Amino acid sequence: MTSPVTRGGQVAVLDLDGTLVDSVYVHVLAWQAAFRDVGVHVPAHRLHGLIGMGGDRLVAAAAGDATEHALGDELRRRHPEHVDHLFAAIVPTEGAVDLLEALREHDVDVRLASSSDQAMTERLLGVLEGAERLLGRVVSGSEAEQSKPSGRLVEVALEGVDAATAVVVGDAVWDVLAAQDAGVPCLGLLTGGTPAADLLAAGAVAVHDDPRALAEHLRRTGSLLPA
Repeated sequence: MTSPVTRGGQVAVLDLDGTLVDSVYVHVLAWQAAFRDVGVHVPAHRLHGLIGMGGDRLVAAAAGDATEHALGDELRRRHPEHVDHLFAAIVPTEGAVDLLEALREHDVDVRLASSSDQAMTERLLGVLEGAERLLGRVVSGSEAEQSKPSGRLVEVALEGVDAATAVVVGDAVWDVLAAQDAGVPCLGLLTGGTPAADLLAAGAVAVHDDPRALAEHLRRTGSLLPA
């Protein structure tokens, strides 16, 4: 059993989309619209299960290698344009800033690992008023040569620290798999719409409803991970 997170010397690597900001369904609609632009229909339920995977992998996973080869770059260009049209719908998840504050209260080094590029990561952070003062290192997908479910993004976020002291917090199966690939335990949140059973089956060590529930758990037990 992994040791629980205690005060001092600990690191939490947090996902952004779906974990701290309620953006998963915006991404579903944006990807669906991008595919529709090029004459390809992909059902929303299929896209939902892929949100959190790197965009370099998502097109093939959603519509096959032939579509990736022919249209992948065009789809990745169109997706952020559609996100931009829907951006006003993105709000913080329940208790997102409260979780960041609770982590700081417990002397946890808080790092962010977002699959989005640097510009989108910065824009999404703007939704979380006051979050930047609570964050340590912020890593975007632009800084990792391999995207989730590879653990490379987590590894970059953890550079300079002992990974044995770390825990990942995410909302998607891809976050759990990336954490496993990096050798770090992962806590799942339900804020991305992935069922608890799926997160646990992927290897999450525990699942909480939302960031507020995890913050309450931390304040009550002094630990992020289960006993």
